[in-house]
Amino acid sequence: MNLLDLIVPPAFAAADGINSDPSGLSQLILPGLLLAVMYVLLIRPQQKRAKNHKALLTALKKGDEVVTNGGVVAKVMSVDESFATLEIADGVVIKVQKQGINQKLPKGSAKI
Repeated sequence: MNLLDLIVPPAFAAADGINSDPSGLSQLILPGLLLAVMYVLLIRPQQKRAKNHKALLTALKKGDEVVTNGGVVAKVMSVDESFATLEIADGVVIKVQKQGINQKLPKGSAKI
């Protein structure tokens, strides 16, 4: 007996008169279970993160302090449909896509 026999039982020849073919329903249980696990562990959390990020971007307004995907801490100067103008230092202004904003910081956390 080896370790693999504990995980996967060995196959034996079927005795006469015993149906060894699994039914169609039992063949669908494992793939269905795998799809359910993938949905719960991968797809659902990703959809939740995307929904939260979209809500963050729609609520963005002038004066908010944000962190970009590149790690730049900035203050929002203006926001339009797809771009935001950010001040990263006194007199230094950059324009980034709104999708490039990663998170919103609490007021007063950016020392600009």
